[in-house]
Amino acid sequence: MKPFIEIKPEQLLKVYGSSEVEAIEKKWIAAFCKNKPGLNIKQYKWHIFCGEGYPSVEGDLAEAAYKKHESPAYVVMSEDGEAFLTNKKPSNLNYIDAYVFPVNMSWTMAFTHEEGWMGPYFAVHKNYVQFEEKNKNHIEKLEQIEIARKNGWM
Repeated sequence: MKPFIEIKPEQLLKVYGSSEVEAIEKKWIAAFCKNKPGLNIKQYKWHIFCGEGYPSVEGDLAEAAYKKHESPAYVVMSEDGEAFLTNKKPSNLNYIDAYVFPVNMSWTMAFTHEEGWMGPYFAVHKNYVQFEEKNKNHIEKLEQIEIARKNGWM
């Protein structure tokens, strides 16, 4: 299966199978949509944000928040039951219903087909500070490994 957006082969770490996608989606819903009746997340999960069922920022504020966040790897999940893992932060997902987030879901960026009218949306997990610290430590460790490789120490 090919990812629904173009990612170079060396940046594509994994294409998730359908059962894995289902598990990721359930985990995402548990993190960002828990106990929010009345919002139609079955049609589009990002309805949780536009319906103010979970705190988020929208539009330019969402784009700015997304730009300043980094992760060792990014899960990219579509509304169509596809997901993959990449080490390249996706951009230009305008007008595609897709969600980008670190594996630990410390934050999420929801791109929508309604962009400019509704979305994109950026939200953080309730355990954001703790999870984001782990992401930063992991990135730092990867950078140290890359330095060691370049210097021939590994």
